Amino acid sequence: MGKIGLQLYTVRDSAEANFQKLLTDVGELGYEGVQFAGFYDASAEDVKKTLHKATLRPAGAHVPIDQLQNNLQEVMRYHEAIENQLIICPYLPDSMRENKAGYLQTAELFNQIGKELKGAGFQFGYHNHAFEFDRIEETTGFELLFENTDPELVKMELDCFWATYAGHDPNKIIRDYKTRCISLHLKDIKVENGEKISTEIGTGTLDMNKLIQSGLDHNVEWFIVEQEHFTGDPLDSAKKNVEALKKMI
Repeated sequence: MGKIGLQLYTVRDSAEANFQKLLTDVGELGYEGVQFAGFYDASAEDVKKTLHKATLRPAGAHVPIDQLQNNLQEVMRYHEAIENQLIICPYLPDSMRENKAGYLQTAELFNQIGKELKGAGFQFGYHNHAFEFDRIEETTGFELLFENTDPELVKMELDCFWATYAGHDPNKIIRDYKTRCISLHLKDIKVENGEKISTEIGTGTLDMNKLIQSGLDHNVEWFIVEQEHFTGDPLDSAKKNVEALKKMI
């Protein structure tokens, strides 16, 4: 059975204001886990204590590529202390994806990072946006990354919104890569003023029930809410999202 988590970038203003209180609030909303996007100077000991009190599990963390390259030992120490085993690279700077050669070099780097993390008991993965689906010669950046990395070392956190935004079917991606996808980022999609933007689950055009079933069929562990656009309080949207997902999982 898949678990429901919240990517804390969704509620970043509340996290910045009072990180420990925010963790408690998220637990009260009914989430099983949280995925981190920074720690706001909180000690690992304090984060672990608050997670336990809120009955929340770590559902991974987004760690910038420069930290993975330059401070991996420190990253591992912190995440071991908070009992988080999933480290996700959330984004690539332009310099690492300018052309095919750049993507291939990045894939080699991912294999190295993934090998070191796996050896220490962690899993490593990559989170996509839309740019990875741009054509590069006869392929895409997405394919270059995942076809040139070891499936045992580099997992996939598929952002279904961004895959759809780029014109691809996330269900097909899940099927094609089978059990490599260990986490799904979920937010619905709607068009506002001619622009595709994120919205609460069940209020847009994505077939969420189908996506959830695809994930369950392929052993996705975490179904992660992440939303960027709001008409009200992001915490209210987080509540609506977890309530909608609980009816599907």
